[in-house]
Amino acid sequence: MKQVPIIDTHTAARMVKDGDTLLQGGFGMTGNPVHLMHALAELGTKDLTFIGNNAGEVGLGGGRLLKNGQLKKLIGSFFTSNPDAVKAVQAGQIAYELLPQGTLAEALRAGGAGIGGFYTPASAGTLIAQGRETKEIDGVEQVFIKGLRGNVAFIRAWRADTAGNLQYRMTEQNFNKAMATAADLVIAEVEEIVPVGEIKPEHIHTPCCYVDYLVQATLTLEDLGMSASVSSSKKVDESRMNMAKRALEELKKGDVVNLGIGIPTLVADLITEEHDIILHTENGMLGVGPVPADGGGAMDYPVNAGKIPVTALKGSSYFDSADSFAMIRGGHIDVAIMGGLEVDEAANLANWAVPGKPLLGVGGAMDLAKGAKRLIITMTHTNPDGSSKIVPACTLPLTASGVVSLIITELAVFNYTDNQLTLIELMPNATLEEVRAKTSASFVEKLN
Repeated sequence: MKQVPIIDTHTAARMVKDGDTLLQGGFGMTGNPVHLMHALAELGTKDLTFIGNNAGEVGLGGGRLLKNGQLKKLIGSFFTSNPDAVKAVQAGQIAYELLPQGTLAEALRAGGAGIGGFYTPASAGTLIAQGRETKEIDGVEQVFIKGLRGNVAFIRAWRADTAGNLQYRMTEQNFNKAMATAADLVIAEVEEIVPVGEIKPEHIHTPCCYVDYLVQATLTLEDLGMSASVSSSKKVDESRMNMAKRALEELKKGDVVNLGIGIPTLVADLITEEHDIILHTENGMLGVGPVPADGGGAMDYPVNAGKIPVTALKGSSYFDSADSFAMIRGGHIDVAIMGGLEVDEAANLANWAVPGKPLLGVGGAMDLAKGAKRLIITMTHTNPDGSSKIVPACTLPLTASGVVSLIITELAVFNYTDNQLTLIELMPNATLEEVRAKTSASFVEKLN
């Protein structure tokens, strides 16, 4: 079998030319080819179009290229987490294109499979869809997305054999697997290189025909940034925990459930084996367990969508981001629990665009809102200024239309009985008068 050349990081970085489109694997700093990115930062290669879920952290991975001014355009899902990206966009120094996380993963898979594009319901009717072709398919509005390819892909795997076959570790598949198929030149940074035959065929995730060069580089805690460890201190106020407990009551044995960041993550702390609930995380894991009790971090454990190290329960499985969102869009997620900024009388949700901040992070919410069989929103009843979050019609940019099944706040629980916003329950210590006073939307009352 062929032998793939093994090179150093600087030789690899010199293969990227000014003006190239560069694919960078990773979800946060997990599965991030950080050593290759840092070598490229040292060369000063410029005018690059960067395609990735996010641009790394400040000074790490793609964040280092961003700080150097080497990137002319960002194409990805979540750049808000890097303050340098926000500053560059606000200053007009860099262009950007946002795609929902699942759309980004599928666009890379399409590009790698020689498919020109595809239609998806994610982002239909939102700002993300503006300027894109849309059509109705089987009664559902869908948005056309072109396949994505790059000149060079920098990816990260755990092991490679000398033929270039790759094996990923835990949640490190994320965007790496699709990106390995979608570039003219693929360079894989790996922890270990072994002789051909040492990786069993059934353990190979990326076959050797996709990989052009290998680079051996050892990860350290510093390379993982904020994902390196778990904080042992976690203070949660009573009202937030009450919302999480009420959301848990909605889940049934055997449900496959996706939890968004914020209040929804608290539900995970309440789930026990007796609940028999399977937690899904969009970066590529089914069977998510609680955070590690030993204080271990992302060097030892998988991470969830909040980039927090978690444990794996018996029967857990790992996969890449494209497969993860195929589960979501394909209707295999029973319940999604998300936070919200606004929900209105028509069950529309707005939860991705924070008022007064650049629209730089959409994440996986649009795919989940459209794809989950049931969508539960947990959020505070009002904004800090006292204005209602349950409104007649959303004024913030929409995440999805007509998708919300249940709203849980610290004051009340609403559903959409007969397609009408309906108050069905008061939360502990709340009064009907308070709910009426703090809710600007019209609703009917069917309290138990």
